[in-house]
Amino acid sequence: MPKKIFLDNAATTPLDPDVFETMLPFFKEHFGNPSSIHSHGRKVKSALETARKSVAGILNTSPGEIFFTSGGTEADNTAIIQSIETLGAKHAITSHLEHHAVLHTLENLEKQGKIELTFLENDANGNLDLDSLPKILENKPKTLISLMHGNNEIGNLLNIKKVGGIAREYKAIFHSDTVQTMGHYAFDLQELPVDFIVAGAHKFHGPKGVGFLYINANAKINPLIHGGAQERNMRGGTENIYGIIGLAKALEIAVNDMEAHQNHIKGLKSRMKASLQEKISGITFNGASGDVNNSLYTVLNVSFPPHPDNEMLLFNLDIEGISCSGGSACSSGTNLGSHVLNALKSDPNRANVRFSFSKYSTVEEVDRTVSVLEGLFAEKS
Repeated sequence: MPKKIFLDNAATTPLDPDVFETMLPFFKEHFGNPSSIHSHGRKVKSALETARKSVAGILNTSPGEIFFTSGGTEADNTAIIQSIETLGAKHAITSHLEHHAVLHTLENLEKQGKIELTFLENDANGNLDLDSLPKILENKPKTLISLMHGNNEIGNLLNIKKVGGIAREYKAIFHSDTVQTMGHYAFDLQELPVDFIVAGAHKFHGPKGVGFLYINANAKINPLIHGGAQERNMRGGTENIYGIIGLAKALEIAVNDMEAHQNHIKGLKSRMKASLQEKISGITFNGASGDVNNSLYTVLNVSFPPHPDNEMLLFNLDIEGISCSGGSACSSGTNLGSHVLNALKSDPNRANVRFSFSKYSTVEEVDRTVSVLEGLFAEKS
């Protein structure tokens, strides 16, 4: 059996060995509670604050604006819910293409009668009608805009500076889910007009179960999780020290090696795109993902032509030892299909597969995957 191939890095990435080695002492020797005032606690507290300073330095912001969470979902929930509860937003603007951490949170707030919710229109390629934002905001004071930076399924990228500029002009609150782009693109928070951005460490070769929320100093919100005084009174509960140490190290590695990793992964994506077009007639690409230089470079969402075995495509790839996704990982195991592809009005007769790459992906893996797909579509066609 050939070596298994993992092309589902938008769902999660393998832990970098250097990250694991950096975390290891905090599993073994440095086990103190950072809230304790004795030497065991102080040692860990120092490491926690060093990690915070590292993340803040990478993003060119103050350590006082970085708050560690259990991941991107908690960070998104905190930003959205507290924009309504603390900052008094009565209206929210989002899109049908957002991650469910954003969509379901906003929809729940609307059901509770706490906000009015407006969805931006999108075209068949997933491009949002940003030109409609000013008109919507003119008559809607106290608005929260929540739009993701990089779409986890179709790879579309948002012009954060443009949206942030509009938000500032109309005194709106701007939250962007940056889970897919953190560690893959450079962020300068002194230049970026945004109130909240988020991260999940496992999207850039860090551990699962940890992330962070950036809160602009001008957006003072209350905690979502109450308890102790941890995270500068912003999040109750003992910090996930191992995870936080791993997150900071993973982000440091990602940023230091960013250009090399971008070039490597773009090369793989371009190779797979060209090979699929050559080998399988009728291939198209969902959203912006086929535009290698103007989309999330880690994601290629492929629309395959109608075929008798399309419903079994992911299963057949899995049998061959190839792991990929039919959409967002958070929808796996359901028969509802991708809400993003539904919003694009994708042809239900075509199979859609998201291939997503990391620094550990190889040319050999791409070539074998294309070869397997060519064989599958040659059968019964």
